[in-house]
Amino acid sequence: MPYLTSVSEIRSLVAEYTNSPILWIDTEVADYKSKNPRLSLIQVLDDAKDMSGDRAYVLDVLDQPDIIADFISQIMLNPSIEKVFHNASYDLKLLGNKKAKNITCTLEMAKKIPYYILPLSNYQLKTLALELCNFNNIDKQEQSSNWGKRPLSEEQIEYACLDCIYLAQIHQRLIELSQEINPEPAKEDLISLAARYQQVQQQSKLVNSELEHLQERVKQAMQAQNFSETSDFKLTSYERETVKVTFRELARLVQTEGINLDFPITLTKKLKTDLGENIERLSVDTEKTTSLRLSPKNETDDVEKE
Repeated sequence: MPYLTSVSEIRSLVAEYTNSPILWIDTEVADYKSKNPRLSLIQVLDDAKDMSGDRAYVLDVLDQPDIIADFISQIMLNPSIEKVFHNASYDLKLLGNKKAKNITCTLEMAKKIPYYILPLSNYQLKTLALELCNFNNIDKQEQSSNWGKRPLSEEQIEYACLDCIYLAQIHQRLIELSQEINPEPAKEDLISLAARYQQVQQQSKLVNSELEHLQERVKQAMQAQNFSETSDFKLTSYERETVKVTFRELARLVQTEGINLDFPITLTKKLKTDLGENIERLSVDTEKTTSLRLSPKNETDDVEKE
């Protein structure tokens, strides 16, 4: 886990990184809760196979705006280099922001994996490293340490280095999962897919039925025991008021008071039927959209029809 403080060494390494197709990057920020956060460290890994940390470089850029500017211009704005972050929007605030090109965020990747494939309580880097990549004994104690103080401790440097290793492994696993759950539609086995669909559909009916039943029991129990809030639930009441008026009354008011209600109205099927041929006297805008609806065929219905 090389820790670089020399300006010339950092610039030399950044120049080497311009030839890399992909980099896994993390940052540590000093005074991150203040109005003026300062970029303290940039951690970079250029080889996902490295588990030792030999290729995970920790660049000390605290109060070095010129080095940060070089990193942004040569790496972050370079569209030929894929930059992988976790929760990229946080790091990008100090690394090029919206100007950064070719950014991959493992947080966003993980969110796109269906929950039944990746059932996690949260999408923090630590959680993904533990439950997705089986990294045990992850110590996040240094996360909130003072990154503006120098010299850094060995524990801080090791923590900063390991985050890049976790990130690269998480990224690789998420790519594998994405490929598994998104096969080519033209090669799908429709028979097995339909069988699985029907199986899950039946399970969902049972789960939804129990969920609705439990929800009602919880509400009734909280009401009966005078609890508006527990450690798990909060019970609130609300009133919904619906105001209705006949269209004739509304039209009369518009005419007499000169109110401008010139906005488009979507004609429902019933309205179009009621208007009949009169619809041709109206200047209408028609929008057509095409959507697909999947409707399971019920074999018992076919039998009853026969």
